Amino acid sequence: MAAAVTVEALRKAYGAKVAVADVSLRVEEGEIFGLLGPNGSGKTTTVECVQGLRRADAGRVDVFGLDAVHDAAHVRRIVGSQLQESALPDRLRVAEALQLFSTFQPGGPPWQELLEEWGLADRRNTAFGDLSGGQRQRLFVALALVANPRLVVLDEMTTGLDPAARRVAWELVEAVRDRGTTVLMVTHFMDEAERLCDRVAVLVSGRIVARGTPAELVAGVGGRHVARFTAPTATDLGFLRAIPDVDEVRTGAGGDVAVTGSGPVVARVGHALVSRGLEPEDLRADGSTLEDAYLALTEPGGRAREGG
Repeated sequence: MAAAVTVEALRKAYGAKVAVADVSLRVEEGEIFGLLGPNGSGKTTTVECVQGLRRADAGRVDVFGLDAVHDAAHVRRIVGSQLQESALPDRLRVAEALQLFSTFQPGGPPWQELLEEWGLADRRNTAFGDLSGGQRQRLFVALALVANPRLVVLDEMTTGLDPAARRVAWELVEAVRDRGTTVLMVTHFMDEAERLCDRVAVLVSGRIVARGTPAELVAGVGGRHVARFTAPTATDLGFLRAIPDVDEVRTGAGGDVAVTGSGPVVARVGHALVSRGLEPEDLRADGSTLEDAYLALTEPGGRAREGG
């Protein structure tokens, strides 16, 4: 697969403050790639360098084979952006915004088509200040696509949105990828990254400490699975401790049972229960999440080492 973005040994400082110490990554064409990390870890500076908005002190950034420094003007023509705290004048109407942006960035689809595609046709005469959170996100995505870019950068696009608007935003991101556009996104929300991203990189203090698929990051920090169910009081569950990969069996009030282990432990627990005539209707699986892996990688004293 061809590379959409290649970053090699990127470094950027603001006076004595080092924002990006040493970042190298590769974003494949057609994927959603997520940058995760605490505030001040260098995520926004990295994507600004990718877009040609900031000049790195050292290192190299290529976007579809173009140098982000020497070909910055060209790079900006093929990259669409939705940046942190995006906003428009409250009185600017939806259609006016799209028409205005299309004059700045010609070469994309007619702005009227974007109105239809992103569900804004019935809001064409609505002022920006009167749009809901989800409608604003639709507009920002449409504006990012007005020049038909090959890469779209989304920086904390769902911060401050209610759960319904966040779901709308997620569907928009998936729709952008489905039309063949590569997506580079910055987010603080682990459920968002786990839902959307094909691969992620975790930054801490301007350096990448882990990268891979969300599942690989979870597995890399010792992901555990838990089988939960209720059993009749006084049921002998000692046989569960003999199941391969089971680490712990805990019973609680009301017959609550939690069996913790690794690998396909939930399937094995279910098989063992059924083979002994126990068929709990509430058997369910809980497991380690990307948030668990993220905290293990970023919390002081708990940072995992990058593998591979």
